[in-house]
Amino acid sequence: MFQNNRELRNSLTALAISAIIIAVVGFCISVITGILILVACIISIAVFLLTEHYRYHKLQKISADLDNLLISGTPLPVSEYNEGELSILANQIQKITLKLKESAEVVSADKKYLADSLADISHQLRTPLTSMNLTASMLRNPELTTEKRIELSRELRSLLARTDWLVETLLKISKLDAGTIKLIQKPVRVKDLIARAIEPLAIPMDLRNQRFVVRCKDERFIGDPIWTAEALGNILKNCTEHTPEGGTITVTTSDTALFTQIEVQDTGTGFNPKDIPHLFDRFYKGSNASENSYGIGLALARTVITSQNGSVQAMNGEIGAKFVIKFYKQVI
Repeated sequence: MFQNNRELRNSLTALAISAIIIAVVGFCISVITGILILVACIISIAVFLLTEHYRYHKLQKISADLDNLLISGTPLPVSEYNEGELSILANQIQKITLKLKESAEVVSADKKYLADSLADISHQLRTPLTSMNLTASMLRNPELTTEKRIELSRELRSLLARTDWLVETLLKISKLDAGTIKLIQKPVRVKDLIARAIEPLAIPMDLRNQRFVVRCKDERFIGDPIWTAEALGNILKNCTEHTPEGGTITVTTSDTALFTQIEVQDTGTGFNPKDIPHLFDRFYKGSNASENSYGIGLALARTVITSQNGSVQAMNGEIGAKFVIKFYKQVI
């Protein structure tokens, strides 16, 4: 105890010197006074040594418990340290270790999520990259006819466009997750939002002779018009892909004291009931999904909507699929 504790040695030395000085002064007064003072000093030193020995033993116990915590994860027995400053120290150490343990669990979960996401991303990219390599190899064939070369070139451009969309969407989701994108909070006119969302889909819908019906008054909500238009556009894109030629996609809006609602209904085949709980999961492809589907469009839509105090649900309507989006006017 003395060898490893310089502070204790210094304190004991100072105490002994003080006792000797006091005892000498006492002997100068009288022998009896000197003896009494000397005995009192000896008793004080003994009490000091016993107290320090007890404290040192407790500190060794805390050190051993901390070693067990670090090595085997054994919880710190705080109940054993129930008095004085050692109790405060033990409680603080316990709090710190719990926070460190929680942080380690979060880091471990993040690493697993990152590993799973990278595996999913590489799997999603492998398919179009393989197709592009195959198409490029076929284009190198000098015996290809002009018609076949044009057809393969068109297919290659389509694969490049799909891959570009996939990478761009994945980057957007990652930025939203990381919080590096700040969504604007401003009044959004729902009619303008729908017009912006459907604009990129106008030509594909026209080619498939699909009707687009909007039943909207002058509803408004607070949100980011650009990102929300992209989210709604992904939902509309899903509807167009699952609505047959000549079908109809209807958007109906409404407003209450609690929320602004946007309802999207198509006349397609609807959802397989077993797919509904997972439709907004990343990389999930339902049983009715096309071979060109990546399973991230609806995931991005949900991320954007929920980041703006909103919610989105998917269900089967009377005919086809139905999406219900709500933007709440109060924080829920």
